[in-house]
Amino acid sequence: MTKRVLVTAAAAELIATLKAKHGDLMFHQSGGCCDGSQPMCFEKGEFKTGSSDIKIGEIAGCEFFMGKDQYTYWQHTQITIDITPGRGSSFSLEIPLGFRFIVHSSLFSEEALNDLEPTIECD
Repeated sequence: MTKRVLVTAAAAELIATLKAKHGDLMFHQSGGCCDGSQPMCFEKGEFKTGSSDIKIGEIAGCEFFMGKDQYTYWQHTQITIDITPGRGSSFSLEIPLGFRFIVHSSLFSEEALNDLEPTIECD
C-alpha cells in the first residue's frame, strides 16, 4: 500500500528526541491559526481529535491526523514531513528546540491512487 504521509530521516531523528523527553506523540495538521497548515506535534492525547479530523497514517510511530477541510485539499498528494531551522508561532513541541516541522508534497501517480493506505475518520 502507498503511504499518504512519510517522514525524512532528519524529522524522524527530531521525533525520537521529542519522544525521549515527552513520551508518545501525535501529529495534527489543520488549517487553523498560528502556523496555519503546518504539522504540529503534541504529546499523545494532548490535542483532542473529533469528527472533523481524519487519521491519514503514522510517521516514526506517531499517529498523524488532518482536519477534514485540509484533507480535501491534500487527498491527492503524498506528504513528507521534514524539519527546518527556525521558530514557528505554534504550540508544537519542537519549537523550543529551534526547529519546526514542514510539509513537502507531491501528487500521487494514477497507480498510487489505486493502492492508497486507508484513512480513518475520528469520532
